[in-house]
Amino acid sequence: MRILFFGDVYGRTGREVLARRLGPLVKETGAHAVIVNGENAAGGKGITAQMCREIFALGVDVITLGNHAWDKREIATYIDEEPRVIRPLNYPPGTPGGGSCVVRKDGRPGLAVVQVQGRVFSPQLLEDPFRAVEEEVERLRQSTSIIIVDCHADATSEKQALGWFLDGQVSAVVGTHTHVQTADEVILPGGTAYITDVGMCGPWVSVIGAERELAVERFMTQLPVRLEAATGPAILSAVLIEVDDETGRATGIQRILEREVATEPLASLFGRW
Repeated sequence: MRILFFGDVYGRTGREVLARRLGPLVKETGAHAVIVNGENAAGGKGITAQMCREIFALGVDVITLGNHAWDKREIATYIDEEPRVIRPLNYPPGTPGGGSCVVRKDGRPGLAVVQVQGRVFSPQLLEDPFRAVEEEVERLRQSTSIIIVDCHADATSEKQALGWFLDGQVSAVVGTHTHVQTADEVILPGGTAYITDVGMCGPWVSVIGAERELAVERFMTQLPVRLEAATGPAILSAVLIEVDDETGRATGIQRILEREVATEPLASLFGRW
């Protein structure tokens, strides 16, 4: 099975580049399934039910969320109705929605997708992602050997530790959240594909998707400046993961990074910089 995993979709620019490029990339790669992290789709914070429907209509099979899962209140109801939208597994009991799902299509083996959120640098009170995902993977392996884990976390060390912890138990551990694609894709000794962060689909003339002037002001003044999604040329970040249908072991992982050419001089895009 070939699986395309697209990094955090940020704002309108991210949604538009995903809409333009998903179909052609599926054809080019021969992908059988598509996973998208959509937690920043609505202006950089959260996602709406309508946006989920539009993303599914593009041919996406599963949407993962993250720490911005509840920024749009309506999603709490929608996620209970749509199991293909998953939030972090290690949220407290009683939280709306689920932290994993299994999709089956075209007569192929089931594809399980799990998401956990890291605890390092996180202000949220979360359950242990390691123990939570270990139990869930054991349960999911009863129905399929193909399991993709989205580790939504800040710390590189926490993501790497989870990759080694799950090596040989899942098909891939893919990092999200930091919006910058890392160049450390690898097949671990036990057959698990790993990358620390798949990156972002959104505006690249920005600070991880937000207007650069506002981000600089926040850092320089230490004031709670409200960030807004940037516009302009897009970057699209993804990985193509190849998995053996019978064993669930990864046989390949390839980074995909596309950056649109700026249509005006960078000097004007960056203003005084």
